[in-house]
Amino acid sequence: QVQLVESGGGLVQPGGSLRLSCVASESISSLDAMGWARQAPGKQRELIVTITRSDTTNYADSVKGRFTISRDNAKNTLYLQMNSLKPEDTAVYSCAAVNQGSISWGQGTQVTVSS
Repeated sequence: QVQLVESGGGLVQPGGSLRLSCVASESISSLDAMGWARQAPGKQRELIVTITRSDTTNYADSVKGRFTISRDNAKNTLYLQMNSLKPEDTAVYSCAAVNQGSISWGQGTQVTVSS
């Protein structure tokens, strides 16, 4: 399985921005897909964005127009740029890698949006 380590979370005011990073233990260019999900306290995990090997992206309505997924294959790193953050974006954000039917998850990073 792919090992994934997220970073970049923290406390930010409403309207602010954060960029999350997810470093993979192997080449991400060969993976079928990657993505970001989040889980708020007391709620189910929500898949918010995915990117395929061919760079096709799909965003949940809740983040469309505010969040942007990208990757740097040379650094084996997946990014999530989050703009115009809202209190309801508060959650633990995890990245995922899908390859040949197997899904790997990182440990997650906390994002808190509060004034």
